[in-house]
Amino acid sequence: MDLADVTVHIDETLAQVGLDGIENALRRLDGVVSVGRRADKRHLMVVKFNPDKLKAVDIVQCVRNEGVHAELIGL
Repeated sequence: MDLADVTVHIDETLAQVGLDGIENALRRLDGVVSVGRRADKRHLMVVKFNPDKLKAVDIVQCVRNEGVHAELIGL
């Protein structure tokens, strides 16, 4: 299986509970393999996914559905 990854930039400054909610929403998407973030760069999430099941635009839309502004970076 080929995997891809994208970095999602979250514009808002969120509390831990908000970030955890976004991370959990991403993990529920069929095709997401992992979600990671660093403590010193809380506004960035790296999502590893199966591109045969999911598109990068679906990932950023999932984050936006959580009520925040976000965009993909590094594409």
